[in-house]
Amino acid sequence: MGKIIFYEDRNFAGRHYECMSDCADLRSMFDRCRSIRVESGMFMIYDRRDYMGNQYFMRRGEYSDYLGTTGMNNCVRSCRLIPSHTGSFRMRLYKHFDMGGEMMELTDDCPNLMDHFHMSNFNSCTVIDGPWLLYEHPHYRGRHYYLRPGQYRSFSDWSGNSSRIGSIRRLMDL
Repeated sequence: MGKIIFYEDRNFAGRHYECMSDCADLRSMFDRCRSIRVESGMFMIYDRRDYMGNQYFMRRGEYSDYLGTTGMNNCVRSCRLIPSHTGSFRMRLYKHFDMGGEMMELTDDCPNLMDHFHMSNFNSCTVIDGPWLLYEHPHYRGRHYYLRPGQYRSFSDWSGNSSRIGSIRRLMDL
């Protein structure tokens, strides 16, 4: 169970909207978002509806100045609750599209893919167990992309603009 509250103004002021599950289109709920409070669970928020566009990972906490914290615009248009996962984690990364070419398997966080696999471009992957975050740069920096179990035949399937991934982290309820 998760709960996220979006506020139109900084410091949790103005109109607000509470959400406890996935919401593909938040446009009718509020005009802008300047602060966010995550009371429980983990969420991905998106600047376009239908879970598209730039993504930002939100864990339990208070974000009194959402714009300053994330560097994203004030247009939160959709959000997705990340289900709690207590089992194992497993992901396969492939060098080529459609799960082709060299394959590497992960079961733990990887702060630097180049150091670990001597490769940082992956064009497809299969998430077997658990939710994961892929980051553009090493040490969990830069844009990030939420992946849940399933097949991703191309980096565009996870909304990426490039196949360059620097680090990968398991999403556990912290």
